[in-house]
Amino acid sequence: MKARSRTSRARLPIVGTALLAAVGMVATMAAGCGDGAGAAPKITTTARAGVAPVPPAKGAYFGAWVPPEGTGRPSASASASPSDSPSGSPSASPSGKDAGKPGMAPVAGFEHQLGRQLDIVQSYRGWKSDFPGGLEKSVADGNRYLLLTWAGADTREIAQGEYDDLIEQRARAIKALGKPVFLRWSRDMDKSSGRKRVHSAADYIAAWKHLREIFKRENVDNVAWVWCPTARGFSGADAGSYYPGDDQVDWICADAAPGGDYDYRDLSEAVKLFMEWARKRHKPIMIAEFGVPKSYGPRRADWLRAAAKTLQDPQVKAVVYFNSDEQAEDARDKRRAYSVTGDKHATSALRELATTPYFNPRNLPVTSGG
Repeated sequence: MKARSRTSRARLPIVGTALLAAVGMVATMAAGCGDGAGAAPKITTTARAGVAPVPPAKGAYFGAWVPPEGTGRPSASASASPSDSPSGSPSASPSGKDAGKPGMAPVAGFEHQLGRQLDIVQSYRGWKSDFPGGLEKSVADGNRYLLLTWAGADTREIAQGEYDDLIEQRARAIKALGKPVFLRWSRDMDKSSGRKRVHSAADYIAAWKHLREIFKRENVDNVAWVWCPTARGFSGADAGSYYPGDDQVDWICADAAPGGDYDYRDLSEAVKLFMEWARKRHKPIMIAEFGVPKSYGPRRADWLRAAAKTLQDPQVKAVVYFNSDEQAEDARDKRRAYSVTGDKHATSALRELATTPYFNPRNLPVTSGG
């Protein structure tokens, strides 16, 4: 997925600065209905309140990845930009004042089904992709947060400075948006499929720090850095070894699909070990890719209602639904197809989640949905 002059910061989709400052100062609330791990830790961030995305004082932002019609999918290795693929984009007629903006029709259609505007809109970009494009500019022009998932490259080449010009260009482009951006760079770095590019945890960390140093040198202060391995990586792949450090990360994240090798698996089981690891960090949690497989059939709605309880955890501050079938190997592969579009019961359950006050911390208007 994919220059407008700097826009007024008065329109930033953020909470009042004084309230945001309090997020890092006060003790956090008692734990919700998740894994029963007790109170979440005090939350800290390197992000600049009032400029970059910071956690809501209560609850969690709700967002989604909604692919363009007939296009757009992140590759399995996370090393390429979205390519042509059946997308699972909403078929509902887009509506709302933003539906006519570049890239926003599928997003508006999905929002119409849910009965509310998204807090976060995700986009995917390849390492050498030129961004921001139409969708990113449209998101930044409104009052939604942009979650920019930027693919990685060879970590050793990055750390050695071979891509400094490219990184500087991308840093300046993000800065020029003039709006808060979640930057999720080189996600799923713990997967064995990316080993030739990532090399090792030490190489990954060196590349991460090199990127951050360049962004700092370019005075890019509207970015919140989102570190995002797979939730599964905490059950054996030692995903935690790739963590760059509390001074380098603003949000701790996990991609948390139930897994195509399970007949049925609750989200609570998929994220359990990741959540146990994250409890030791004073960082807000984002679940950036979660979805209920179509193979669950009539159980999809119950799965989503149970997921809503799991995610109402005081350390979870953002959740992003993966409304797409693009990871499926073919049309018969229902275990990796997550779009709720066309499934009345699953859509209704996701709407229940999205309109629960916990997942609407900005108190956005709610309608009956599509």
